[in-house]
Parts: sequence; structure tokens; C-alpha cells
Amino acid sequence: MKKITILLFALFTGVLVNAQDINDAVRYSNTSIEGSARFRAMSGAFGALGGDLSAVNVNPAGSAVFNNSFASFTLNSNRNTSETNYFGEFNTRKSNTIDLSQVGGVFIFRNYKEGAKFKKFSLSLAYDQIGNFENEWNATGTNGNNTIGNYFLNYAQGLRLDEISAFPGESTGDAYTEIGNAFGFDHQQAFLGYDSFILEPDTFDDDNTGYTSNISGGNYRQQYAYNSTGYNGKLAFNAATQYNDNIYFGLNLNSHFLNFEKRTFLFESNNNDGSIVKQAVFENTLRTIGTGFSFQLGTIAKVTDGLRVGLSYESPTWYTLEDETTQYVETLRDDGGENVVKITDPNVITLFPTYRLQTPAKLTSSFAYVFGEKGLISLDYSVKDYSKTKFKPENETYFSDLNQFMSNTLTTATSLRLGGEYIINQFSLRGGYRYEQSPYEDDEIVGDLTGFSLGLGYNFGNTKLDLAYDRAQQDRNQSLYNVGLTDRANINNTTSNITLTLGFNL
Repeated sequence: MKKITILLFALFTGVLVNAQDINDAVRYSNTSIEGSARFRAMSGAFGALGGDLSAVNVNPAGSAVFNNSFASFTLNSNRNTSETNYFGEFNTRKSNTIDLSQVGGVFIFRNYKEGAKFKKFSLSLAYDQIGNFENEWNATGTNGNNTIGNYFLNYAQGLRLDEISAFPGESTGDAYTEIGNAFGFDHQQAFLGYDSFILEPDTFDDDNTGYTSNISGGNYRQQYAYNSTGYNGKLAFNAATQYNDNIYFGLNLNSHFLNFEKRTFLFESNNNDGSIVKQAVFENTLRTIGTGFSFQLGTIAKVTDGLRVGLSYESPTWYTLEDETTQYVETLRDDGGENVVKITDPNVITLFPTYRLQTPAKLTSSFAYVFGEKGLISLDYSVKDYSKTKFKPENETYFSDLNQFMSNTLTTATSLRLGGEYIINQFSLRGGYRYEQSPYEDDEIVGDLTGFSLGLGYNFGNTKLDLAYDRAQQDRNQSLYNVGLTDRANINNTTSNITLTLGFNL
């Protein structure tokens, strides 16, 4: 069993650990096209349409468009493919998941009072998976400039030796825990480097603050593996109404559930002259769980029999999150001609203090034209300012610096969703396209996303069966670590989904 330690120092001294970074903020701020098969088949372009339980996630007024009480549930098969280029060497990794990605129901209450302005009221409750964190990629290559030794060296420089080393007779786990409680994350990383013999102090005096790496310059063979799992789910409590014959208003109160787990593994080897440490293994795990709240307001107006417009506002999501981590280092060093393995395994689960994250708000304008009983075409345009993302409490030095960095690094991103449907008797043929701008000022870090979708539906009368396929592609340059070994792997990520929805009148 792993030991567990809680870093209480952060609560009493204001010192914060930096398990959180900009990648976490962007990950939890992004929402993907999830939901029912009809919704996905039209790339989520439903802001001016409604009449679909997943459309309520775009515009809460959409539930009042239903003519009858309705329920649906959705199964989704996700396939994620990552093609990686790291120093000219290529790798491909694939992962698959099957999820219940949507379930919900809407109840319609008609107002039969003569002359009433409010013709209809709706109440709905729906769960949608708005983010799938399943991802896996490998980076393998020969790095001629940078080593994992620089990760530990960057953290250690300037720190006292007696603050990053174990007391005589103290176990690795106890030292790792006490150093974390007393000084924080930076000192823990320096401890891992020193205890594994990667770091060499200039002197062995307690007040020494200078270090060198026992991994000398040259070429480094590196194999890096990234694996993540988890989801971001939203439970929407919705109320909407129809005013006269052509205007709809709606409100969502959303409860969010987040679960994310990431494991990274690096193996590095070298045959460089003068290098004492010949091999190093560095393994990290991070698990984040949390809950959040947001709300949405929206309206839909029928301008003519065919033309419809919609406008919706989605508030920031206010998350309360908790992190836990584990770390492991193993090295192989040359000790006077003899190979010696050193394992630095604290065997400790570190629980960090609860913190908060505020994601950016989103504004969506929508247009649709309905061709009677023959079909429709729909367009959604959204704006989201990612630079407004904030970790809290903001008065903490680390979060204040991170928020300023995100403000300078992230930007306003727009998204465009286009969908269409053509009806032939009981059959519906659907298609869609979407484009999402990168949330980064420098789109070399994360590129724009493009995707398309196709779908087919059959209306049995009281029951509907829908099938969809969608595919999206995005490039990004991913740093292996935020400090020291910051070399980037170029990743081409392709996500494809097959979605099946069964819906029925209540």
C-alpha cells in the first residue's frame, strides 16, 4: 500500500505546489461535440433549432421546441489516434472507449388557457459527457541537446542541500513527505534528483546551493509515454417556455463532474563520455477529481416560418478540484566500473489542498432555416476568451503568476458549426462541419481543429433511432515537461466517433 501525505504547509504558509499548469486549464475549459447521434451528425449546430436533448447544452430555450415529452439515451464508441514526431522519429498510438454519453428526458406542459401569452412550458433533466480525456501517445527519438537531468537541475539550483536531502537513517518516503510539507513541490523534485544520484552538489556542506548533473553532454536516447483517461460530465436542470407562437426562452443550471488521470513515463539512456548516470527512468501520475457549477441563458425566435435565430450565454464554470500525485525515479550509474541501480520510490500518494478553477464564459449566436417538412440548414458561431481562465485563490503567488501567464499566452477563440438535414419519408440524412480556433496566441502550440460529421435517422413514429459518425483533427506541439526537458513532440491527433441514440415519446 502506498503511504498518503497531505501537504498542509500550503494552507498555513501560503506556499503552493505547482501540480497545476496551463495544460490543465485548457483541458478543463474545452468542451467537445458530445451528445445524441442527431446532434453529433450535424456537428452540434443546434443553437437556433432545439428539439434535441443535447441541443439544450447549446441553447436552453431549445427544450421548449419539443411538441411532446421525450426521452433518449446514447451510446458512443470513441477512437483516438495520435501520430507523433519526435526528433524525426514517428510513432502511432490508438485508444478506444465505449461510453453512455447522453441520457435525459424533457416534459412538456401546454397552457390551454384562451389568450394566454405563454403557450408552453418545459422541464428537462439531461446528462451529457462534454469531454473525453482518453488519450495515448508515445515519443521516441535521440535528443542531442537536452536531458532529464536538466529537469532536476533546474529545480535544485539555489536550494540548500540540507533542504533537499534525507536525514541519516530517514527513509525515502519519510524524507519526500517531510520535504514536501516543509518546503513544497520544487524541493521534492530536487530531492528526487539528488537521491537518485542525477545531481552532484558542488560541496556536501548543508548550506551548499550549487549543483551539476551526473549526466554529461552528448546524445540522449529518450522514450516517453503519455496515457490519460477520464471524462467531464454535465448534468443540466432545464426550464424553458414558449411565448406567443414564435419566441422561446430557457435557463440551465448545470452541475459538472470531472475525473482525470494521467500517467507519464520517461526512459533515457546515453553512452556519453564522462557520464556517471547512464540510464534514468522517471514516472509521474496525476489524478484530478472535482465538481463545478455553471448556468446558461438562451432564446430562440422564429423570424418567419422558415428562418430562426438564437442567442445563448454560457457562464464560466466554477470548479472545485483536488489533485493527488505519485512519483518514481530509477537510475543506472557507473560506480568505479560497476553498474549500480538506484531506485528512489517514495511510495507516497501526495494529496494537494483543494483549489478552484474558473473557466471562460461563451457566447453563441445561431441561425437556421427550416424547409418545411423537407429539411433544414443551421449555423452556430461561438466566442470564448480563454485568457480569462483563472486559478484561485488569486492572491496566492503561484496562482497569480500562472494566471498572468495564461492571460498572456491564451487568447479569444471562435468556433463555427454548420449542419444540415434532409428528410425522405421516415428517413433523415444529416451532415455537418466544424471549425474551432486554437485557444493559444501561438497556434504552433495547439493548432486549429477541423472536423466533419455524417448521420442517418429513422422515425418509427413514437420512437426514433439515430446513427452518426464524426471525425476531427488537430495538431499540437507538446512539451515533455514544463521545466528543464521542455523539448516538444509534434502530435497529429485524430478523433473519430460512432454514436447511436434511441429516443421515444413519453
